[in-house]
Amino acid sequence: MFLFYLILFLVILAGSSIKIIQEYERGVVLTLGKYSYTLSPGLKIVIPVIQQLIKVDMRLRAVDIPRQEVITKDNVTIGVNAVVYFKVEKAEDAVLKIEDYSYAVSQYALAALRDVIGGVELDTLLSERERISSDIKKIVDEETSSWGVDVVSIKIQDIELPAAMKRAMAAQAEAEREKRAIIAKSEGEVIAAENLKRAAEILSSVPGSLSLRTLETIEKIQPDPSKTVIFALPVEIFEGLKSLAKYKLNE
Repeated sequence: MFLFYLILFLVILAGSSIKIIQEYERGVVLTLGKYSYTLSPGLKIVIPVIQQLIKVDMRLRAVDIPRQEVITKDNVTIGVNAVVYFKVEKAEDAVLKIEDYSYAVSQYALAALRDVIGGVELDTLLSERERISSDIKKIVDEETSSWGVDVVSIKIQDIELPAAMKRAMAAQAEAEREKRAIIAKSEGEVIAAENLKRAAEILSSVPGSLSLRTLETIEKIQPDPSKTVIFALPVEIFEGLKSLAKYKLNE
């Protein structure tokens, strides 16, 4: 009976010593509490009781930075949230040098976000979001590299403005659109005036043509039958018609 229990104990002991490490994992082995080595993926043997295996996920992960109220350099209170993309590069450092590297990365990124945004004005934040995200990433990456963690990217997702600021920006955008419309209209009027000037020069080069043009314009007018339209034609029109008649006779 004792032999049976002994064999059963040895089988359980042997079974507990066999470990499988996935392709996306690394195994940090501690022998009697002291770091020994890091295991690569595959079937591995670990001495029970004496050795402890800690598996570390090496895949890229994303951690949200919840919405924070931050005061910009020009004293505007805004709400900002972001996301941090990072991965473990040295499994032994992530286990031995930091208690919870995922939580630590998110908290350090939060502090860096507050510092960087607090040093820029609102207009800069809105127009240079990518550059500011890159600045935050550099600050966080310099610190977390000693933890065996590589910060791949930090993205600012939403920037929430105060209601009064939103109304002011909407009014500014509307004024800018009206300004562009007025400029476009004035430019069109200048072009139309230049075209009319050239047309008048061409018509005036032929005797009487300007007068005929005036009569054609009058002919196209269709007033209400119940109304009478009286045109006061200048003497120049009749002089132009005489000149045109003489011009036709000479041809």
